[in-house]
Amino acid sequence: MRYKVGMYGGSFDPLHLGHIHDIIKASAVCELLYVVISWCEGRESTSKELRYRWILNSTKHLSNIKIIFIEDQAVSKEVYDTDFYWQKGADDIKKAIGTPIDAVFCGDDYKGTNRFESLYCPESEIIYFKRREVPISSTEIREWASNNWDYIPTVCKAYYTRKVLILGGESTGKSTLVQNLASAFNTNFVAEVGRDTCAYAGGEELMIVDDFYENLIRQKINIMDAAKQSNRILFVDTDALTTLFYSEFLLKNKNEIANCTKLAEVIHTITEWDLVLFLEPSVAFVQDGTRNETIANDREKYSRQIKDLLEKYRVNYCSIDGDYLDRFVKAKELIGKHLKIDTKW
Repeated sequence: MRYKVGMYGGSFDPLHLGHIHDIIKASAVCELLYVVISWCEGRESTSKELRYRWILNSTKHLSNIKIIFIEDQAVSKEVYDTDFYWQKGADDIKKAIGTPIDAVFCGDDYKGTNRFESLYCPESEIIYFKRREVPISSTEIREWASNNWDYIPTVCKAYYTRKVLILGGESTGKSTLVQNLASAFNTNFVAEVGRDTCAYAGGEELMIVDDFYENLIRQKINIMDAAKQSNRILFVDTDALTTLFYSEFLLKNKNEIANCTKLAEVIHTITEWDLVLFLEPSVAFVQDGTRNETIANDREKYSRQIKDLLEKYRVNYCSIDGDYLDRFVKAKELIGKHLKIDTKW
């Protein structure tokens, strides 16, 4: 190795492929490379814990990397960019590493400023990397992650995946629309877990409280897993509040309903949607052998009850009606309007 100890630092807010390229190159010439995450509570768009795990899991195949935190108290990037904070940062880094730093790696946008030389030389050699070798910056990702998707490391993508919820009463085309949108946007989707538990039970009228617990918990886990493998956007069929509606509709025991309500409320609270689309019951009801005839006989009433739950829990939603083509076209328009994501790459 050319250097015994190296250091590469930044806020990594967020991590992008330019950072990854630089870390790989720096680690290749050092026996030990310290990757220093600079952080300040309340100033950054992502937590230091997220950034740590992003770097950790992007570089875990490199055994000579050690990640450390350095905190600063500057209230903004502009405030930080002063001699005082740069000097304090360098002092804190040297103290934390606790051994001579042979090489300091940084972007060539600092070349000629004497910034790093004044802080680390002559003890350290300053190594400059081409800043735009990978043409992306953290600022560009913060401003519009979806438009810079290919520059976001895989481990970070779940955080930036926009989640679109499709819901409504029975036989309103949710499952078909979710799959159509996933195909159109070249991404994946989360199917309604309730279909599986209902089939396993032998029908809605035979479902027990454990089925609703499973619907709530497994749906949440499926969403978390699918977000890690999505392309900019994830489409989800049905949410915790819809499951809450069905638990109240199908279960008879008040304690069981109360428990379902508590679990649904918790899962709803910890789940964020970027867009919610509600499908009106304006297409023909199709009985597939699992759907409830009571709901079929008064679709507007039960659709209204689901809306009431959305309004009770302050969920903003956009209604979509019309035939199946109308629903597909309107959904794409709303995604473009609210999320600024279209079918251009």
